[in-house]
Amino acid sequence: MAEAYIVDAVRSPTGRRKGGLAHVHGADLGAHVLKAIVERNGIPDNEYDDVIFGCVDAIGPLAGDIARSAWLAAGLSDEVPGTTIDRQCGSSQQSVHFAAQAIMSGTMDVVVAGGVQTMTQIPISSAMTAAIPMGFSDPFSGSTGWVARYGAEPPTQFKSAQMIAEKWGFSRRDLEEYSFESHQRALRAIAEGRFDREIIPFGDVKMDETPRNSSLEKMAELDFLFGCDKVTAAVSSQTCDASSAMLLVSEDALKRYNLTPRARIHHISVRADDPIWMLTAPIAATAYALKKAGMSMQDIDLVEINEAFASVSMAWLKETGYDHAKTNVNGGAIALGHPLGATGTKLMTTLLHELERTGGRYGLQTMCEGGGQANVTIIERL
Repeated sequence: MAEAYIVDAVRSPTGRRKGGLAHVHGADLGAHVLKAIVERNGIPDNEYDDVIFGCVDAIGPLAGDIARSAWLAAGLSDEVPGTTIDRQCGSSQQSVHFAAQAIMSGTMDVVVAGGVQTMTQIPISSAMTAAIPMGFSDPFSGSTGWVARYGAEPPTQFKSAQMIAEKWGFSRRDLEEYSFESHQRALRAIAEGRFDREIIPFGDVKMDETPRNSSLEKMAELDFLFGCDKVTAAVSSQTCDASSAMLLVSEDALKRYNLTPRARIHHISVRADDPIWMLTAPIAATAYALKKAGMSMQDIDLVEINEAFASVSMAWLKETGYDHAKTNVNGGAIALGHPLGATGTKLMTTLLHELERTGGRYGLQTMCEGGGQANVTIIERL
């Protein structure tokens, strides 16, 4: 089978909620990373085969196929199409999978995979509630089949995070200690310039705005969320505004444009679990991916697992036995934000740069997703 190579990977800074990127239109924020990809690589813009973007809550400025809108807003060739996909939090990780599959199949040679989310303007779950005026309170409870199988109460990520904390025996203090470490790692990474090569500054926003120099004492003062007794904002991922993009090409394209590959896609898969538990799927999906790839966790040099909630990553670490010191080494979404549709390629951009910084070979990425799903990608640094 043909190989899919990663040639470039960039991201915007993460703008905190109501921060420096709060008023940027989604098409312009997406255009920011697309323009950088094209300018940094010697491929004429009309010779790109497709733009595949992840985006969740695609209403208002994010509607109308934001992948296509962002490409055009960047001033790039109107010959190049774009498609927007929604696998919830894993949307842009899935965009990498679709791009790799197109290249591996021999049907495409040059594809941009990425994502964008403007969560200040379009808050999380906006699409879930957008049809209330039309009589639909949520996407689930009106379905006879869904209610018969899972009940009338819609699933929520907060309830799932609480259930995971209870099942794996994590206390509030455990969750807060993990979250504090995430912020400390992110602050250290920024201070050491670890993100400098991957971030394309947007105007005055030069670096991630989300990491906080907090304390366990401050975290302990926060109220619980939505009836939980362990989950607070301190142990949850931050809403934010961001975009990210990666350039994937075939071997023929490497030769045609005289490009140097930075990594290859070693494995791609996606699996699912109980949608009410929702956030546990990375555990089973990781085991499935390693079996398919003929690998073990000992073969993996670095891991990026999305910190939707502290309990999610902590349960994954406990079940896999993987070293926390090699997981989210520069902090995770609790400190660096979770811009939904942009998070997949944001994490993979960081994973690639960290493999290059440390000389690691294999990096594994996974994340929990709405519907109880989880993508797993293994990349090999070249």
